[in-house]
Amino acid sequence: MKAVITVVGRDSVGIIAKVSAVCSEHHANIVDISQSVLSEYFAMIMVVDIDGIDLPFTSFVDILTQLGKDNGLDVRTMHEDVFNSMHRI
Repeated sequence: MKAVITVVGRDSVGIIAKVSAVCSEHHANIVDISQSVLSEYFAMIMVVDIDGIDLPFTSFVDILTQLGKDNGLDVRTMHEDVFNSMHRI
């Protein structure tokens, strides 16, 4: 199973490292990543494999959400099933 993590906010040093560290700590493997900086704004979409995570998915989501709040970022994490359902025509 996969999850889609989006991060948006003012650009600063270490955003990718912080999100990646949480993923690594909980055994979520980064499958794909795209990031861009537009003027002073940072945007990233990350796809992670969550088959091996060591905690419930909802707890993983909460940790990433709190990381965003602590760093002035909007971090959203969606299970691929929800993401796919939202974007199915």
